[in-house]
Amino acid sequence: MKYLFLLSCSLAAASPALAQGKGPLESYSGPWLTKDGEVIDCCIDGARALPDAEITVTATGLWSKRVSSGQSIAVVTAADMERIQGADITRAIERLPGVTLARSGGLGSQTSLFVRGANSEQLLVMIDGIRMTDTAAPSGGFDLGTLLSGGVGRIELLRGPNSLAWGSEAIGGVLAVTSDERSGARASIEYGAHDTLDAQLQGGLAGERYGLALSGGYTRSDGISAYAAGTEADPFRQWRLGGRGHFDLSDSLTLTAAGRYADSRIDFDGFPPPSYSFADTPEYQTTRQGSGRVGLEYADSGIELSGGLALSDTRRAYFDPTFGTAPNYQTSGRTIHADAKGLADLADGVTLDFGAEGDWSRFSTSFDPRQTARIVGAHALLGYHGDRLDLTAGARIDDHDRFGSHWTFGANGSFDLGGNLRLIASWGQGFKAPTLYQLYGYGGNTALKPEESRAFDGGIEYGSRAGGLRLSATLFRRDSTNLIDYLWPAGYFNVGRTRAQGFELEGTAQVSPRLSVRAAYTFIDATNRATGNQLARRPRHALSASADWTTPLAGLALGADLRLAGDSFDDAGNFIRLDGYALATVRATLPLGEHFELYGRVENVTDTRYQTVAGYGSYGRSAYAGVRARW
Repeated sequence: MKYLFLLSCSLAAASPALAQGKGPLESYSGPWLTKDGEVIDCCIDGARALPDAEITVTATGLWSKRVSSGQSIAVVTAADMERIQGADITRAIERLPGVTLARSGGLGSQTSLFVRGANSEQLLVMIDGIRMTDTAAPSGGFDLGTLLSGGVGRIELLRGPNSLAWGSEAIGGVLAVTSDERSGARASIEYGAHDTLDAQLQGGLAGERYGLALSGGYTRSDGISAYAAGTEADPFRQWRLGGRGHFDLSDSLTLTAAGRYADSRIDFDGFPPPSYSFADTPEYQTTRQGSGRVGLEYADSGIELSGGLALSDTRRAYFDPTFGTAPNYQTSGRTIHADAKGLADLADGVTLDFGAEGDWSRFSTSFDPRQTARIVGAHALLGYHGDRLDLTAGARIDDHDRFGSHWTFGANGSFDLGGNLRLIASWGQGFKAPTLYQLYGYGGNTALKPEESRAFDGGIEYGSRAGGLRLSATLFRRDSTNLIDYLWPAGYFNVGRTRAQGFELEGTAQVSPRLSVRAAYTFIDATNRATGNQLARRPRHALSASADWTTPLAGLALGADLRLAGDSFDDAGNFIRLDGYALATVRATLPLGEHFELYGRVENVTDTRYQTVAGYGSYGRSAYAGVRARW
């Protein structure tokens, strides 16, 4: 009964709410449909709707002004996605400060995102407010190789732990992906290198009491050899469907819903007999991902409450045609997530964010019978929002049916110095519960404790993303303990200790009405505190830069991107070095009347040879072209 109480306690509050529309991420179906995708209708600053880049959902789980938080948050908008082009969503994410990526082959291959040096499985990934953890994977987490840009309208990344608001997994950060909800119909088709085809169709409509957005897409590619020295290409294929909407049941009650399904297949290379060394093989993997959520929002008479129920299901099958047509290994993971959240205005400038949630997960594999786990939690954040000062602090308690209760604390602040200068600072804790595989799979250990982290960051910002110039500098440090490692042949144990520290520099400028530039640089020292070695695949230096120019020639837009990464190591022992690299991309877009536009790009213009995972292939110079239509 105590778990039901935790889930319902947040509905017991009855206080005046903040501005209408600042609902929880999981239940709020906005940003509401707009024609241009740049102005949303969920967060009001006086009488003015805030630009999409100036709102956040990852800070507290509620839509709010980004300047009200002292945390490090970056946003990629729908307009950014169109300028960047292409199905590979990592090309948009790698622009952000504090991130590095590692991919085991071509498009669709296993892709890991490291945020400020944290393990990729320590990043909480959500799509339309639904947690996308693969509970059957050994370390959990989400494979970004299965997420393409089709149908995506917004990406938000919070860098640093935030388990206070989000619970388990948010050690390295929170990545929130939101579907494109712009009104009207849109279609695009792109073709290019390695016989790559990407097609997308989406549409949105809105009325006085409803909003609905649907999308569907298909992507295929002959790919490249996952084995860098191989000659056999490893193809990829995915089709996907998604939808999101809301309906006002009354003036105070709104029904919301979201759903996504993706079916993927990726070929990969393995370690065949008799030498069991890396080589071309005919192996392939299929992945089916289904997720959905339904919820209710109530706002009336000074009360704003919301709650909902979500499901996420991931099923993988691995095949080796050398030994027949049947799968040689299968996994199945499912999570049901329930949440209840609220927002209250306690006094002039004093606010309370509160909520409770529960996860019921299960997994099974070809060799492991079904096992289950349950974790429930509740949190509260007290905030003060003055003319120049914003402060938020809170606490959270989670209860896991294996390791018991766990407390989490955090605080952040923002201070307006005047003259467009703002100080930000945050301190927070993160934790990650042991996965079902680590508890019950091969080498499982039911005595495992959660992984933990403590981190702080601080910086100064000038300007805003909506203004003509924005500059920022941030220092950060995170210490992680109780990290779960596999010690052969005994199994999984809490033995790891790491530290990641460094700084980030970021700048954007609207040089003229036709020219904009941006750059982000990160220095990070990520080490294993037990051995002193550098953590694998975390280059100390990373730089991204871009420029976009709209020419006076019939609206022709030209752009260029640059990505640099320093040297790193591929292994924990620091025996295998990965050389640094520099990649350049050039882009162009040409409007053809009101409804059509042509676009194209050349990636890796200099045909640089590089690897982000030792022994695995990467793309050389590649060209793509496409056409978009909108009504």
